[in-house]
Amino acid sequence: MSDDIELVPRTFHVGSLQISTEYDEIILQPRPSDDPNDPLNWHPYEKYWNFSCAAFYTLMVFTLIDVATPTWGPMNIELGFSYDVLRKSYAVACGSLAVGALLFIPFALKFGRRPIYILSIAALLAISIWSAEITSVVDLILVNALGFLVASLSEVLVQLTVADVFFIHQRGRMNTAYIWITYLGGNLGPLIAGYVTDSQGWRWTWRWCAIFFGITLIVFTFGYEETKFNRTVAMSDTPTASSANSESQALIDESASDSGSLQWNRWETEDTIRRRMHIDYSIPRKSYRERLSMTTTSPGALEVFFRHSYQPIIILFTIPAVGYMSLAYGMMLAWQTVMTVTLSSQMLGPPWNFSASQIGLMSLSTFVGSTIGSLICVLLSDRIILWLSCRNNGVFEPEMRLWIMIPLAPLLPIGALIFGHGLNNGWSWQIIAGARIVACVGSAPISIISITYIMDSYSEIVGDALVGLTFTRNVLSTIFVFVLSPWIAQVGIENVYITIGLSLEGQAIPDLDCGSIRVACIETIRCEENRGLSFSSAPGF
Repeated sequence: MSDDIELVPRTFHVGSLQISTEYDEIILQPRPSDDPNDPLNWHPYEKYWNFSCAAFYTLMVFTLIDVATPTWGPMNIELGFSYDVLRKSYAVACGSLAVGALLFIPFALKFGRRPIYILSIAALLAISIWSAEITSVVDLILVNALGFLVASLSEVLVQLTVADVFFIHQRGRMNTAYIWITYLGGNLGPLIAGYVTDSQGWRWTWRWCAIFFGITLIVFTFGYEETKFNRTVAMSDTPTASSANSESQALIDESASDSGSLQWNRWETEDTIRRRMHIDYSIPRKSYRERLSMTTTSPGALEVFFRHSYQPIIILFTIPAVGYMSLAYGMMLAWQTVMTVTLSSQMLGPPWNFSASQIGLMSLSTFVGSTIGSLICVLLSDRIILWLSCRNNGVFEPEMRLWIMIPLAPLLPIGALIFGHGLNNGWSWQIIAGARIVACVGSAPISIISITYIMDSYSEIVGDALVGLTFTRNVLSTIFVFVLSPWIAQVGIENVYITIGLSLEGQAIPDLDCGSIRVACIETIRCEENRGLSFSSAPGF
């Protein structure tokens, strides 16, 4: 590599970016091994089938999380649950979401993703059946607490799947798809639940959830392949991997030698990427039964893996960028929970007098806004990092993604302020729905970029960092929902949303010059590991 290009931690050469308009390449990161069983070497249809299974799991989990609010009116009438009790039960559920991943993710690191997916789906199936039969406040609290405790896994397991299977220059698109699926389940789920509640009764909302969780369980049992793979060991044992690295280095050197003429001309197709992979086909591919093994166990005592139950909290408070992005992601999703809870109770009364199905229909505004925001992100996120990398001598820096956040940040407070003012003054539902669309156009890309930035910047601790991110999001949701009723009673809905709008504006503006902090933090992590304090994941993570 030329002397004027020095890579710092978590910066990568992502392209040879040569002068020729006929040939340019993206250097694959992370570097795949030559084992055909390596998920990075899977055929594209295998990768996308695997991700589709995880996406369907996400869809069902977020549907389960959000279908409750349209049933509140009928539950209030039939069972006598007050809206204050219903809101507090939802706050308890958000608290369970915060701690669930801390409790269960060590098992995913020790035994693999597949068994945790399957066991969590089976548990959610049972809880859905229980939810359809509740008769008391105790039942309500327990199904919310236990169901959301298990559901919390979806926010980390799917991200681990993306990190296992896809390269850095593909993760922006896949994280966009993941976030969009969460919005799909979180917004169309209540829409469908509203119509089911009006036509079949509120208990059938949970029965349909149980039916679809049963389908999900069958799909994962017979169709989801384990993505956990110890790539470090595989690469250290094969000379082919070394030759691949040498070839990549040659590409980097060639591009660096003429950096003044760098240009990026096109995206590489999946077929082009696969042609440059050095796969040793003498290594046998696992059989169907082996690929669907119930566990893929990493060496080491289980107690060692339980450090991942407390390290996410340490990381939140010791690595500024993780803490900041977790707070940004948490604020984006927590305020949506607040808007949903507020709307579900306020619009049942005058001047709107909405039914359960009409409350469900209001979730369409969130879905429309989130879809528009996700499309903006999927069109720009991965493209902008390649374009900026080209201008940076082919070197990718994770902070390059953050530029997308700046022009969208003003949409958040604008939408929140109009939404709160509209609810306070009895404005038409069209204006209130429009305000949610505007706010969600701004929030969706910020949520996506927050997750992707952490995955790009801190691959050594990505599992713990994502658990910390999930913890932050759900702690904020719990706090907001618990204090919402007395807060509104004290200052009024409009002032609540003025406060939310201003806080969102401040949180959504990123620090684009945090690369030096990132480098310092990674060097600290590596120094601690050299002293024997392991923050990175166990082998085979």
